[in-house]
Amino acid sequence: MKRIGFLSFGHWGPVQGSRTPSAGDALLQGIDLAVAAEELGINGAFFRVHHFARQQASPFPLLAAIAARTSMIEMGTGVIDMRYENPLYMAEEAAATDLISQGRLQLGISRGSPEPALHGARYFGYAPAEGEDDSAMARRHTAVFRHAIAGHGVAEADPSFMGGGRGLLPIQPTSSGLPRRIWWGAGTRKTAVWAAEQGMNLMSSTLLTEDTGVPFDQLQAEQISMFREAWSAAGHGFEPRVSVSRSIIPVVDAEDEHYFGLRAKVENRDQVGMLDGALSRFGKSYVGAPDALAEDLAQDAAVQAADTVLVTVPNQLGVEYNAKLLGNIAKYVAPAIGWEAPTPQA
Repeated sequence: MKRIGFLSFGHWGPVQGSRTPSAGDALLQGIDLAVAAEELGINGAFFRVHHFARQQASPFPLLAAIAARTSMIEMGTGVIDMRYENPLYMAEEAAATDLISQGRLQLGISRGSPEPALHGARYFGYAPAEGEDDSAMARRHTAVFRHAIAGHGVAEADPSFMGGGRGLLPIQPTSSGLPRRIWWGAGTRKTAVWAAEQGMNLMSSTLLTEDTGVPFDQLQAEQISMFREAWSAAGHGFEPRVSVSRSIIPVVDAEDEHYFGLRAKVENRDQVGMLDGALSRFGKSYVGAPDALAEDLAQDAAVQAADTVLVTVPNQLGVEYNAKLLGNIAKYVAPAIGWEAPTPQA
């Protein structure tokens, strides 16, 4: 069965037409949208993380607040830039948030994406070690983080405090199921294979930083296939999850037409361009009549290959509009790709 989640970029700012003029508005509306999404049967509430930008930057307070206000919906990130993270502090934050949610945290992490700040992680105190680049540093931080959340010792005990005892102390708290709910945001087929070898779930967005000339959904489906083959070869002992992101906007009334009617005419095809120095392929947006979107998504090779679809939402249009958008997707579009609303808990 497919899962449907929303992915909010968390934009905020005092611009014309925005219903999220401040960071506080964006955070509080993120919580309210997650509550509304759960009531609609949507399976997940996910948030992008960006630094030095008017977007979400510190996700764990937001995710913990959502966990406290909900009971079924997953909450997570798509993705945390591991270049910026103190791995042990992040491990404590993640474990505490997962315990509050009673095991519903799904953390997407990665090397990160292009950003406003030049070498922004340096200002957080992190720079690549000798012989490393930014990607290697992010993977090193990831390895330390995953080692810590698995409950392994990371700090030498002080014998004077421990009554003469020695050994390595783990971070506290820990949450036993969290290590299996870490996702790697892979922008290429090669990094998807690496994620599988490491035992992380796959999170693939609306772009890939490579291009072979085939349609985006087919290239992404190939990425997913390579991930699954590598996972099987690694023998991790549990089934991985795979998510893809899509922009899906059913146009069902005059308000939808006002905001997105023009977009339906200009963003209905893949785009190819340079991103961060690499030739990249960007997936098309699905905007238009619900029955047409359902038919198109049923033919999307990557959507069919994934178990989770994250729908990007225009968060600056506010909770009411986005709840309506998600409701229309749940009613008119998602059943065509194999989704069913979850049964409410007794």
